[in-house]
Amino acid sequence: MITWGCQMNVYDSARMTDVLRPLGYAPVDNPSDADMIILNTCHIRDRAAEKVFSELGRLRVIRDERKAAGRETVLAVAGCVAQAEGEQILKRAPYVDIVLGPQTYHRLPEMVARAARAGGSVIDTDFPAEQKFDFLPQDAAPQTAANVSAFLTVQEGCDKFCSFCVVPYTRGAEASRPAASVLAEARRMVAGGVREITLLGQNVNAYHGEGPDGGVWGLARLAYALAKIPGLERIRYMTSHPRDMDDALIAAHRDLPELMPFLHLPVQSGSDSILKAMNRGHTADEYRRLVDRLRVARPDLALSSDFIVGHPGETDEDFEETMRLIGDVGFALAYSFKYSIRPGTPAAGAPLQVAEDVKDRRLQALQALLREQQDDFNGSVVDRVAPVLFTGRGRKPGQMVGRSPWLQPVHVDGTDELVGTVRPVLITTRLSNSLAGTLTEECALA
Repeated sequence: MITWGCQMNVYDSARMTDVLRPLGYAPVDNPSDADMIILNTCHIRDRAAEKVFSELGRLRVIRDERKAAGRETVLAVAGCVAQAEGEQILKRAPYVDIVLGPQTYHRLPEMVARAARAGGSVIDTDFPAEQKFDFLPQDAAPQTAANVSAFLTVQEGCDKFCSFCVVPYTRGAEASRPAASVLAEARRMVAGGVREITLLGQNVNAYHGEGPDGGVWGLARLAYALAKIPGLERIRYMTSHPRDMDDALIAAHRDLPELMPFLHLPVQSGSDSILKAMNRGHTADEYRRLVDRLRVARPDLALSSDFIVGHPGETDEDFEETMRLIGDVGFALAYSFKYSIRPGTPAAGAPLQVAEDVKDRRLQALQALLREQQDDFNGSVVDRVAPVLFTGRGRKPGQMVGRSPWLQPVHVDGTDELVGTVRPVLITTRLSNSLAGTLTEECALA
């Protein structure tokens, strides 16, 4: 299983492994040892389709070598590139056996059988009426090796239609899993050793699942129910949209200690004119006010965000507005990219496309500011005591690694008995991409 892209793809890859297990399949690390190779793709980045075809060329060599040795290999392309480019994949790479979109992987066993019977390619990129989650195995194991931290998809699709984004076309309309299904999967995860669950969705805070009581539950009510599961220490969620951050969810950040004080809340731009061109549905000041409300509810809340520079029509003044917003809000972490054309999206044919050298210059300036803020935030926890959830061994002998409430990697000297526990750690050192500390007996944040 080769997985590219977002956390939701990681979750999807684990579920594809689950549905194939009854057929006798089990994961292997080396493609040369695989009877089936699945490339789970992402369409967000630039030239995504070309990267897929390049990888397929490499995998074809492996497939041919195995065939010469008398071993057959099923080659499948899944995910968002498969959804968007399905017919083109089979045209350019006819040796691919299966092409399936992100909404149909519960049908994968049937596709494998069809490909074996027909001896040709199978494509399934529909948006089926049934929820794929209703057909997944109920005994699925958590997807992380240490079984401490796991992803759980609760919502898929997007109705926002941002000008730059392909998600509505590859993942479909917003849909939410029933709360009972989410809670049941969460309980199975915790029984398997999971102590932290990250709820996933393209717009996860737009969650509106059917509740056990027959009503509609929002993400806040789901979080309150999850927090009652014994053994579940931490809850996170991503990715959020500012338009879907309601009063109940803000209150949950105030009331639930299990809900971690780290929130990914993409803004994309600080310019109102660009936000309008992006079809984001909010202004820069509305975002600022939302952040203020969240920080009143949870004073130790840290924010991460997404930024796109060089959207069609972005002027130097627009870019400076983005830099001003970053300075006003302050981010512990951020992801930033140059705008790149996605065929079929509204921005692809928009006038006033920004020159690449201008994008490069703006991105460098923006990332320098974001990195400075990240370094300042990481430095602010030095000499403080933080509760760290330990997830496994570090790279060095005798080193264990975990995560702070603010998602920072933390290293200490310790043993395997730390895995799956939350321990107070005195943070002593800020490293380039992590923190180091020592175990302490203190039980509260200093």
